[in-house]
Amino acid sequence: MSAYENRKIVIELQNVRRDFVMGDETVHALRGISFKIHEGEFVTIMGTSGSGKSTLLNQLGCLDTPTSGEYILDGTPVRKMRRSQRARLRNSKIGFVFQNYNLLPNTTAVENVELPLMYNKRYNAQQRREAAIAALKSVGLQDRLYHKSNQMSGGQMQRVAIARALVNDPAVILADEATGNLDTRTSFEMLVLFQRLHREGRTIIFVTHNPDIAQYSSRNITLRDGKIRDDRENTNILSAAEALAALPAPQDD
Repeated sequence: MSAYENRKIVIELQNVRRDFVMGDETVHALRGISFKIHEGEFVTIMGTSGSGKSTLLNQLGCLDTPTSGEYILDGTPVRKMRRSQRARLRNSKIGFVFQNYNLLPNTTAVENVELPLMYNKRYNAQQRREAAIAALKSVGLQDRLYHKSNQMSGGQMQRVAIARALVNDPAVILADEATGNLDTRTSFEMLVLFQRLHREGRTIIFVTHNPDIAQYSSRNITLRDGKIRDDRENTNILSAAEALAALPAPQDD
């Protein structure tokens, strides 16, 4: 029995299919995907190009809807929602972390992190600023609050992106190849941060083509040809902090 089995279900897919019509052909990108993710799980979703991984990411992120089946996000059925309804649900329930950071240029770290709160009427300008600063401090960027993107390293920009994902206290953090643009050391620094968030009770879905990432999460789902080929709990979670410590010391140029 999983350690998370008795916790609230945050994500549920029920026989989700997604078809795309391309000319005279129909591409079956997802072929009956079903799984549940409970609160506090750290799940990697893996698969090679063409496995359906990106299509599933778009479903989980409420960027698209199933052709058939149902997706339930934190208790809310998504498939029949209008686009505007999905956008509101996405903003309140999901924190995104992208491979390319997706930060606004010529904008400070604080201003980038404030963005998800701009649509939240519960926050005034001062509260947005305070929440953004707190989120940046939580990822170790208290000394980069007013730096712009071109004044930060890739790792620092990804920390800004993680802070932005956290600021709205989402039900799920959805990371898309979040270490894909980073060198080995910085990638492990990000995994250390994701493992810390996991220990704090955050629900994390990490979509990746890199099977090594699976060693650091609590559960691994593997896709192939639009179907789930493997779904197993990781009973031997490796420590990203230990892996980071074991790396050779960085060499000065």
